[in-house]
Amino acid sequence: MDLTTMTYNVSDNVAHVCFARPEGANAVNPVFSHDLKDVMMEIESDDSVRAVSVTAEGKVFCGGGDLKEFHAAGWDLPNIAESMLDDLHEGIIKMNQIPKPFIAGVQGAAGGAGLSLVSAFDLVVCGESTKFTMAYTRAGMTPDGTSSYFLARHIGLRRMLDLTLTNRVLSAEEAESWGLVNRIVPDEEIAVATASLAQQLADGSPYATGNAKTVIYQGYETNLEDASGFEARTILGAMGTHDGQEGIAAFVERRDPNWTGT
Repeated sequence: MDLTTMTYNVSDNVAHVCFARPEGANAVNPVFSHDLKDVMMEIESDDSVRAVSVTAEGKVFCGGGDLKEFHAAGWDLPNIAESMLDDLHEGIIKMNQIPKPFIAGVQGAAGGAGLSLVSAFDLVVCGESTKFTMAYTRAGMTPDGTSSYFLARHIGLRRMLDLTLTNRVLSAEEAESWGLVNRIVPDEEIAVATASLAQQLADGSPYATGNAKTVIYQGYETNLEDASGFEARTILGAMGTHDGQEGIAAFVERRDPNWTGT
């Protein structure tokens, strides 16, 4: 991959993605969106990747849309932004559909499209001084980045409306209490804590971890009968894998399992 706005490497079954345009607050622009889509396609196709850690360089995780770039586009902005949004949304949708856990490590701030992106992750770690804000209507814009889907589900409809219409700023503690954030750590520990959590998940059973994610998302979106049927098919599939048999045996024999991914 030829990436401009982020870096990508794989170590011990963990893909490490780092947003790498700190001078631009790691803001979303056409190049960022295309890079994000490419990274998601790489993660999807790389069987060695079992979990993903996403962090950022600089003081801001993602400052939202690149308004300076948007301003320079003038009246041509809708034409430029259409393909950007296609790439951004495709990347986020793919992140949700890939049966591997994605963990965000958020420092400084996540605003606008940055907050939308954060809300799409499976798990979120943030620093104790991190701030979150929607900020769309402040710039005369409406929400994007799949926030109307993910963020509303995490925090509830009234809170989503509050954040969007008033541009309220959430502290890390508020974000955790609202269900947006899973863990708060000291600011200087964000990258390590995020990578450590991703490694913990990568060290587990790939089938169980990945398919558990799928079961939860699908169950949330369907009715009781369909959810229970999908659960049954998936756990029966787990029982027929080497890792399923190994996991049960290790539990009964009181030893650590030897996962093979088969």
